Amino acid sequence: MASARPASSDRSVDRRRITAAGAVVLRSGRQVLLVHRPKYDDWSFPKGKLERGEHVTAAAVREVEEETGLRVRLGRPLSAQTYPTSKGHKTVHYWIARTTAGDDVSGYVANDEIDQVAWVPVDKAAQLLTYRRDRHLLAEALESRERTRTLVVLRHADAWARRGWHGDDRLRPLLVAGHRQAVRLAPVLAAYDVRRVVTSSSARCVQTVVPYCQATGAVPELADVLSEEDAGPRKVRRLVEAVLDRLKGSGPTVLCTHRPVLPHVFDALGLDDPELEKGELLVVHLRKGRVVAVERHRDR
Repeated sequence: MASARPASSDRSVDRRRITAAGAVVLRSGRQVLLVHRPKYDDWSFPKGKLERGEHVTAAAVREVEEETGLRVRLGRPLSAQTYPTSKGHKTVHYWIARTTAGDDVSGYVANDEIDQVAWVPVDKAAQLLTYRRDRHLLAEALESRERTRTLVVLRHADAWARRGWHGDDRLRPLLVAGHRQAVRLAPVLAAYDVRRVVTSSSARCVQTVVPYCQATGAVPELADVLSEEDAGPRKVRRLVEAVLDRLKGSGPTVLCTHRPVLPHVFDALGLDDPELEKGELLVVHLRKGRVVAVERHRDR
C-alpha cells in the first residue's frame, strides 16, 4: 500500500485505514514462531501490510515467508486485531498456520526489519510477546490448535449470460472479466495449499480453476455430477462424502460448481447455503469430520 500522508489531526488519522495480515505459526512440541523487530524492539507474530490488489490470505502467507523464510499454509481463522497507529487505524487479519516445506530457521539472515526469528515454547512465548493483544491471540490459537482439514467450496467466475449463449450450455465460457477473476482466485487457493481440484465438467467451472492448476501443476478432476445438468441431492451428497473421506490423504481440496448445485453441497456439509456470488468461495475447516470454522472470501 502507498505510504500515508502525515496526519494533521486525529480526524485525518481516523480516515486512514491500514489492512495487514499475518499468522500464528505452530509446530509440534507446543512451539510457536515469533519474530523480533529491531526498529520497535518488540517480539510479535509475522505480519505485514497488503500490497496493492493483494488478497488478505495471500498477504498472510507472503509476509510469513518474507519475514521468516518459511512457507506456510493457512488453517482456521483467528480474531482480527484493530488498533491505532501513528499512520491510522490498522486491522490485522490472522490465521493459524503450519509449515509446508520444513521449519528450520537456523539459516535465517538478520536484516533491518527482522533481526531474529525463533521457535519458542508457548509458555515462554506468552511472556516474551510484547503486546497484550498478541498474548490474547496466542491463547486463542492454542485453544484451537488441533489440526483441521480444509475444503474450499467455489462458485465459478463470471460467465456468458445464459440468454446470450446459443450452444450447449455445458460449453458456455467465462467472460473476460471471469478469466481475470479466475487469475485472482489462484493466490487465495494457494494460501490454503490446495492439492486436489474437483470441478464440474462444464467449461465455466473448469476455466475458473485453470489458472490455479497451471500455477501449481494440479490436475483438475472433472465431475459430471457437479454440473447443472447431472446434479441431484443424493449424487452430490455421495460425491461430497467421498471428497471428505479423502481429505486426510489428498490434502486441502477445492470443489467448484454452480449456483443451483451449491445448496446440495452445503446440505451435505450440514451448512446453511450462504448464496455465494460468482467467483466467491467458502473455506470450510473440519476436525474429525465436523465443521469447526468457515470463512467467506471473494477474489479480492
